[in-house]
Amino acid sequence: MHIASNNNEIEKRLWEAADELRANSKLKSSEYSTPVLGLIFLRYADHKFTIARQELEGKNTGRRTIGKADYQARGVLYLPDAARFSTLLSLPEGEDIGKAINDAMRAIESDNEELKGILPKTYNHLENDTLFTLLKTFNSIAMDIEGDVFGKIYEYFLGKFAMSEGQKGGEFFTPTSVVKLIVEVIEPFYGRIFDPACGSGGMFVQSARFVENHRKNPNSEIMAYGEEKTGETVRLCKMNLAVHQQFPFYLPPHFLNRSY
Repeated sequence: MHIASNNNEIEKRLWEAADELRANSKLKSSEYSTPVLGLIFLRYADHKFTIARQELEGKNTGRRTIGKADYQARGVLYLPDAARFSTLLSLPEGEDIGKAINDAMRAIESDNEELKGILPKTYNHLENDTLFTLLKTFNSIAMDIEGDVFGKIYEYFLGKFAMSEGQKGGEFFTPTSVVKLIVEVIEPFYGRIFDPACGSGGMFVQSARFVENHRKNPNSEIMAYGEEKTGETVRLCKMNLAVHQQFPFYLPPHFLNRSY
């Protein structure tokens, strides 16, 4: 109970800081949401990469160089130095942070083919001060909290941005409680899951959790197929699955961009 309460406080604090920056930037939620979610994704990827690096270096006998394949074999996105959160935080004063983050996202895509064309690259639209404060804010997320903290923060922000955008937000986000109920009804123990309006991928995330809760591996039990009419929402979905460690390693979706 204490852990859940602690997570809720972190989510709330991060949201309040990010929303205050949005208000000061005079940007609409639709212009601000994807870059912020992209930074949460990057912070999560950096955290997992750091843990994997420590483990790999601890086991390395020095006989060979640790490379990208070693991280990917552990289900971890490989991050080149330019895409490390610490690198972005240590940029000198006056540096174009927006360009640096855009370059970081391109570098990640270059080394992780499954994310090609997915990550946001519009950080040049945000002011340097705003970006630096966001980086510091997300860097403050505690590393020693149990559970899928980053995934929960990502879901929390998705929901908050959906509320900010009103009816349009419903295009990419269905309340988690509703999705959980649907998953409990359909009981996706194994087989193929098809969501013809997959939005940000909540059905896929909750289905994978359902399988995990029954002590099985989603990667070997289920395959997800989704359709979505908006390219931006497809990108949100793939980031959502990546931040939950369910794409491409546990829940590889096959998307069709379909116009209605």
